[in-house]
Order: sequence, then structure tokens, then C-alpha cells
Amino acid sequence: MNAPAEVAEDEQSWEEEAGGWSWSTGATANTAVVLRWAMWGLILLGPLLGSAAFLSRPASAGLARQQPPVAAPATGSQGAAGFAQLFVAAYISAGDGDQTKLTPFFPGATDLRLEGASGQRRGDQLTVVRLRQSDRDIWSVTVAAHVTTVTGASAGADGASPAADSSAGATTAPAAAAGSAGSVHYFQVPVATAPAGGGASGYVALAMPAEVAAPPRIQAPALVYGPWRPALPGDPLTAAVTEFLTSYLTGTGDLTRYLSPGTQLTAISPAPYTALAVDELAVEGEQSGTQLTTVPPGGTRLRVLVQLRATGPDGLRVPLTYALTLQTRAGRWEIASLDGAPAQATTPSSTSS
Repeated sequence: MNAPAEVAEDEQSWEEEAGGWSWSTGATANTAVVLRWAMWGLILLGPLLGSAAFLSRPASAGLARQQPPVAAPATGSQGAAGFAQLFVAAYISAGDGDQTKLTPFFPGATDLRLEGASGQRRGDQLTVVRLRQSDRDIWSVTVAAHVTTVTGASAGADGASPAADSSAGATTAPAAAAGSAGSVHYFQVPVATAPAGGGASGYVALAMPAEVAAPPRIQAPALVYGPWRPALPGDPLTAAVTEFLTSYLTGTGDLTRYLSPGTQLTAISPAPYTALAVDELAVEGEQSGTQLTTVPPGGTRLRVLVQLRATGPDGLRVPLTYALTLQTRAGRWEIASLDGAPAQATTPSSTSS
């Protein structure tokens, strides 16, 4: 029981030497005692801390497992669209006895009653005009088709009018049967998708096509351009767009000389036209009766619609419209971009009274 005496001696030694910032032998011993107790404390607490960490780990993993799974993105839309196009094409040309041509798309077609000759109607220019997901793994595909009806003699399986039997003394039918001018029809097809073997996707129609109304035509939005006006020969804008589009469409000259620095465009190759004439311009900011006749300061940007007629190798002239953004540099207009669509005017926000 001499520990208190040792501590007292240590305190006395510290007091005597405090002025000189020195430790006594007793103070060193006392420090060693404290360190020993600290080490024993860590040894005792170590297993407890390890157990707490181990017990907390399953709880965290459990919380992670309880998180809802991330929904997979919708897939199969492209395949469903193509499948519906093939189905509609087969459906339009199907006639009496063609049920087996439709069953690869719709298994229930075996029980259908089909009338008319096979190939009596034809569907051309098929394209998907609407595609939406109506339910999980089910797509509603609307296909537009230009439908014509073959007239004259009975159409064969390929849609052509077969020749009459010459042994019966009949005359030979015309090589090309006359057909109606046709019209555009819209067919809606429900297509289900599911994984198939080998990682591919499988498709099946849930019903026969349903003819529906054409998509509604909306009112065109307002654009940033002024009214159409003639492309004047002495107008710097007319000269700039004519030189650029001539090089772009006919391959004449170096296209880069008409481009702003940093603009990357390549002329169409092979050149589809031999000549062109710019007829009209619609220029951003122009009002009726006002035109830009001088080149503004450098760095000025301007959006322009260009209406032209391009002449093909066959001599036929076709109308084309281009949306361009131009920029001034060194007293001339240069092409800054070939825009993907005309620029829409910004609608001013309505203010409450």
C-alpha cells in the first residue's frame, strides 16, 4: 500500500522542478502507470468495438436489400415497329386462302374469313407514324400505308393480272393491270414483346390491325423569320447563300471558303444537282418592305430561310428549302451553320393585368 506515498513523492518532485521544466524519476513512473491502464482499457474495449461493428454490418446489408429494384428501361420498340410494318403489308395484300401468311404475325388468323383475290390490294410506302407503350411489354404501333387496288383481271398471288388460258381461246390479258390511284390508310397494331432464345426478342400481334384516323395536323408555330421576299441579285445575303448552296449541292468550288471559322460542313457527294437558282429569302428581323442591303459589323449573326430550285442531271428542277445561320466577318456574310429546322419564335410570357 505504498502507492499513495509514491504519488506524493512524484508530486513533490514535480513541484520542485516545475520552474526548470524537468521531470523527476517519480513522474516518469507515474506516467508509465497511466499508460499501462490505458493499454489495458484498449485491450478490454477492443473485442466490444469489434462485436459492435460486426453486428452493425448485417443491418446495413439488410437495408440495402430492402431498396426497390430500379425499373429496366423499355425495350423492343424498334423491333415492334418493324414487326407491325411487315404484318400490315401482309394483311393488306391477303386474300382468300392467305390465312397461313398472317399466322406468323397473329396466330389467331387461322380462323379468319378472308375474301377477294390474293394481291388484289397492295400497300406501299409503309411507315410508322405513332409508337407508344400501352402496357408492360406491349406496344401500340400505328402504320401508314398507301393502299392501291389492282383492277382488271383477277390478281395473282403477286398482285399481277395473270394471263388468260390460251387453250380456251381467250386473249392474253394486258401485261400490266390498271390500278386505282390509291389513298393513305392508317392501321393500329398491338404488338407484345418478350425475351426469346439466344438473348433475342420475340414479337406477336395480339389482334388483327385496326384502321384508325390519320394523326391530327397541328397549326404550325410562329417562326423568327420575316415574310418571304425575292432574292435580289445585288443583296449580300443572296450572294452568300447562293455561293454556299451551289458549292454544297453541285460540288463546285471550295466549300470552306464560304464557312465561318470553326464551322464543319462537307459538300454532298456525289453531287445530286448540276445547278440551282435561289428564288426567295425569309430573313430574321425583316419586316414587310424592309431589307438588309449592307453588311452589319463583324460578329453579327442572322437566321435565314432560303427557297430555291435545284436542277438534277435529268434536267428536272425540284424545290428545296434550307434554314441557315449566317455571321459577318471582314465585311462579308459567312455560313455559321446549316440548321436542322427553322427557328421557332419565342412566345412572350403573358402578363396578368
